[in-house]
Amino acid sequence: MPEAVWILGGYQTDFAKNWAKAGQEFSDLTEEVVRETLADAGVAPADIGVVHVGNAFGQLFTRQGQLGGMPATVEPELWEAPSARHEAACASGGVAALAAMADIESGRYDSALVLGLELEKTVPGDLAAGHLGAAAWIGHEGRDAQFMWPYMFSALADEYDRRYGIDDAHLRAIGELNFRNARANPNAQTRGWTLTDRSFAADDEANPLVEGRLRRSDCSQITDGGAGVVLVGERFLARNPEIARGRSLARVLGWGHRTVGLPLAQKLERSRDDEYVLPHVRRTVLDAFARAGIAGVDDLDGIETHDCFSMSQYAAIDHFGITGPGESWKAIENGELEIGGRIPVNPSGGLIGGGHPVGATGVRMLLDAARQVTGTAGAYQVEGARRFGTLNIGGSTTTTVSFVVGAEPAA
Repeated sequence: MPEAVWILGGYQTDFAKNWAKAGQEFSDLTEEVVRETLADAGVAPADIGVVHVGNAFGQLFTRQGQLGGMPATVEPELWEAPSARHEAACASGGVAALAAMADIESGRYDSALVLGLELEKTVPGDLAAGHLGAAAWIGHEGRDAQFMWPYMFSALADEYDRRYGIDDAHLRAIGELNFRNARANPNAQTRGWTLTDRSFAADDEANPLVEGRLRRSDCSQITDGGAGVVLVGERFLARNPEIARGRSLARVLGWGHRTVGLPLAQKLERSRDDEYVLPHVRRTVLDAFARAGIAGVDDLDGIETHDCFSMSQYAAIDHFGITGPGESWKAIENGELEIGGRIPVNPSGGLIGGGHPVGATGVRMLLDAARQVTGTAGAYQVEGARRFGTLNIGGSTTTTVSFVVGAEPAA
């Protein structure tokens, strides 16, 4: 059996912060995340066996590559610690966490620092949107789009509409829920935004169309930020029993990871006879459930999922099994996704409300899941949560990573 992997602690920056305006750069972001993540976990840099960095677009937004070397640049005690950067578009953070887990499970290392880092507010918004489009199949899809990703997820909504029917009001309701949840999150990008009912209506002035059928309230934001977690194995805890004494730790109970081709049209063509629009996403979630030893979504107390657009959350609802295929609207109408509902989704505010620094998102989700199951999520805590799921996607679900995190006494 592979060694169990525990989450000792972690940290998230304020996703409302504009680092360029503050006169800061990648090294400053990295230094803060490294320092505060280690402090929250209660370990020293010398305790870290390996470092994994999730970052999607460093060279495009800042011209800075080789980000595996940035932790040692800002923390001298990480000098010579093995480190690597991972790129999988918006799933970069999830893939970095998987790599760290593999190191621990194999026995190669017994502790890992996982960082998700992204700076995106270094260029004007239209240029930023162009940079983010690099995760599509360049030159082959979205050539007529002004904004690549709203275009792509509008196309996904069109496919749902063709197969099952869809009411855009349900998409706007997802945006409203996530903006509302974000108000309680002290690190959420939109926590201080002033929004009205018109902000979530089919109102071309207050909530304009961005691309296709998607409106402003359907879209996550251009975001700066970072997140980190410390993962450890049983051997580490056996050598350092004082770290776990007297507290419940979060454990990664299960994981799923699948990768398919880049084009959305190819994905939809391959699934044309399947009840799920994105069957590889469904299988990724089921992989995580199976490895966690749970029967299904009702064994979870909540979910942090990838709502880069409201449509990606709409798809996550039925692919997690909260509803049957094509019936996500039922959970939205019935209030099942609310904090206090059957299965709270994105109590943090998700990406739409909380912010989406691309390479950091998968790590942030893992951190929020750990906080929920250990009762340390603060104002957006789901009462009594003991098991949480995550879903982190890259591109038009080209890369999909899912975790199940639970709270258990450490071995």
